[in-house]
Amino acid sequence: MSLRTLLGAAAVSLLAINTAFADPITITDIAGREVVVDAPVERVILGEGRQIFFAAVLDGDDPFKRIVGWRDDFRQASPESYEIYAEKFPELRDIPTFGGFKEGTFDIEQAVSLDPGVMIMNLEAKQATEEAGYEEKLAKVGIPIVYVDFREKPFENTSLSMEIIGKLFGKEAKAAEFNAFYHGQLARVTNVIDAQQNLVRPLVFVERAGGYSEDCCMSFGSGNFGRMVELAGGDNMAKPFIPGTFGTVNAEQVIASNPDQIVVTGGNWDAYVPGGKWIGVGPGSDEAVARQKLKVLMERPAFTGVKAVEDGKVHAIWHQFYNNPYSFIAVQQLAKWQHPELFADLDPEETLKELHERFLPVDYQPGYWVSIN
Repeated sequence: MSLRTLLGAAAVSLLAINTAFADPITITDIAGREVVVDAPVERVILGEGRQIFFAAVLDGDDPFKRIVGWRDDFRQASPESYEIYAEKFPELRDIPTFGGFKEGTFDIEQAVSLDPGVMIMNLEAKQATEEAGYEEKLAKVGIPIVYVDFREKPFENTSLSMEIIGKLFGKEAKAAEFNAFYHGQLARVTNVIDAQQNLVRPLVFVERAGGYSEDCCMSFGSGNFGRMVELAGGDNMAKPFIPGTFGTVNAEQVIASNPDQIVVTGGNWDAYVPGGKWIGVGPGSDEAVARQKLKVLMERPAFTGVKAVEDGKVHAIWHQFYNNPYSFIAVQQLAKWQHPELFADLDPEETLKELHERFLPVDYQPGYWVSIN
């Protein structure tokens, strides 16, 4: 018998052993659906590649060991993170990739061939998934979908989502440990803000993915980064003009509102907009380059003469905080910018280092935010 045949037989035997230890459990996912899954799940499809951010917390020894397929967005949307993980776990480059549900390019036959025990989807994809009939089609071939959410309502759903994934992975204790850290670090901001009797909240405009396109200005309503601003003791300028979580405000409205502070979310998006004006913040980013690009963005008509620009209270922060379990880090940094007098002893960079040391399999690298001054 050849070595390849022996290895193949061993792999099949190991899969059989793992499956034998799995028992059916009923999960109530973030969408409120009851889903029966054999857990712990050893073979997982991620509906979005950036979901590896939660897998890295729970499977710190090897966050890719369960992943048999994923959507090919991690490499494009967060290339610096992708390369950091690829350096330590080069096998991630060989994980089969899928098209998106929203685009209608997901291949069910490919998914079936990988024999996954579950497919984990983000809540925002649910409508497209239902409209395309993917839930029903996957159920017929024995692939359950479980919805989680770190984007639509992160501060309501992050800890519950981690709890759900912890059950799927058989990592309940690690999920509970992370959730305790998450809530404790968030409370370092919210407890201070809630204790203030006469808090003066600065008016803060968050430009979503500034420089990604020529248009101005994408922003956030009551959710996501808009909610982060409020938790950190600010008033979200765009909230009255955006009824949902995401939307746009025009340049004239920014000028008329005259915000006290401006925060631009950024990332390295050469895969989408080569040579774009976006602010390339993220792990290992060049702070000087990011600051210069931030200055150029503030020369657009929407920001001419605005108080935040005149006072030098302009910042950029990693866009990916908007859709992963690490959103509490962004809240801490926003609090430092909005109320430096209240948070002199709070160091979000130290918090981020602790997150890496306690939960993540890769080393911390600075570069997640920058200020114009």
